[in-house]
Amino acid sequence: MKLDQNKLEEIFFEYFDRIKTLISSETWENALLNSSKNELLILLLLYRRQEVNMTQIAEYIHVPLNTATGIVDRMEKKKLAVRQRSREDKRVVTISLAEAGKEQLGSIIREFVRLGEKVTGVLTAEELETAGRILDKVLLVLTEEQAEDKPAVPKKVRKIVIE
Repeated sequence: MKLDQNKLEEIFFEYFDRIKTLISSETWENALLNSSKNELLILLLLYRRQEVNMTQIAEYIHVPLNTATGIVDRMEKKKLAVRQRSREDKRVVTISLAEAGKEQLGSIIREFVRLGEKVTGVLTAEELETAGRILDKVLLVLTEEQAEDKPAVPKKVRKIVIE
């Protein structure tokens, strides 16, 4: 099925308008107004792994190390994350969720779990399986497109003249 841009926009905004009211305003404020996209991604990474270092954060959100450091600095000021020395190696600094970060992320997760339970409660196992296959297909197409859009850039080799 081929859809023109106007029809796709119409479908997108129709679903967006229906979805935006499902999530409480408190959750939207916590998730979107108080944190950037990268801060949310880091919060999720910290939630999943408990403790990470700056290199892991930079790799996860695909930014240079100095950018990741700045983001974590802002998160510390907001009391969302804390830095501490590793117990195993005092030279290593690790980052974990602060209490405020746990609370913010907890409220977001609880809201999405609540909505997910409502949805899965009315769908049959077959419908859930079909929805999963459709989402997998959508992600595959978008991932392939993203890979096609990135031109293969050869890494530059710096030559150092030794005298």
